[in-house]
Amino acid sequence: MAVFMGLIIPLPFTVKRKLFAFISESPIVAKLQYGLKITFIFILILFIDSVNRVYRVQLELASFGKEGGSMGAAALGTDRMEVQARKFYSQRNMYLCGFTLFLSLILNRTYTMILDVLRLEDRVRLLEGDKKAGGKDSARLAQAGDAGEIGSLKQELEAKNRDIETLKKQCEGLTREYHKLGDQVSGEKDEAPKKDL
Repeated sequence: MAVFMGLIIPLPFTVKRKLFAFISESPIVAKLQYGLKITFIFILILFIDSVNRVYRVQLELASFGKEGGSMGAAALGTDRMEVQARKFYSQRNMYLCGFTLFLSLILNRTYTMILDVLRLEDRVRLLEGDKKAGGKDSARLAQAGDAGEIGSLKQELEAKNRDIETLKKQCEGLTREYHKLGDQVSGEKDEAPKKDL
C-alpha cells in the first residue's frame, strides 16, 4: 500500500518524470520487480491452496451437521469448534492472499497508466513548443513502453503510400505516352504503303 501511495502522490511533472525514468531503467528496481513477480506467483499458489482448504472445511462442517444426532453433544461441540477455528483461519488466509494478488494487479496497472500519462504529457508539451520537453527522461520513458513508435511507423507507412501513388501516376503517364507513340508509329507504317502505290 505504501508503494501504491507513492505512485499516486501528486508531484510536479519534472520530478515525477525523473522518478519514473529512474524506476524504469534502474537495474536494482528491475531485480526487485522480478523478485516481486516470483513472490506473487507463490502467493497465487497459497491462494489456490487456501481456497482448497476452505472447501474441505466446508465439507467437514456439512458432515458434522449430518452426524448431529448420532454423537454425544459434548464431543460434537469440541470437534465443531475446532473445525470452525480451521474455517476461520483458512478463510482469513484466502482473503489475505486474494487481496494481495488484487493489489499487485492494481499496482501494475497504475504504474503503466502513469507511464502512459507521462508520455502523453511530454508529447503535449513538445507539440505546444516547450523546449524543455523531450529530453533524456522522455527517451527513458519511451524505452519503458514506446507508444510513439506506433505513430512514427504510421507516418512512415503514409510516406510509403504516397510514394506508391506517385509511382502509379508516373507509370500511367508513361503507359499513355508509350501507347501514343505506338499509335503514331503504326499510323506512319500504314501511310507509307499508300504513298508507294
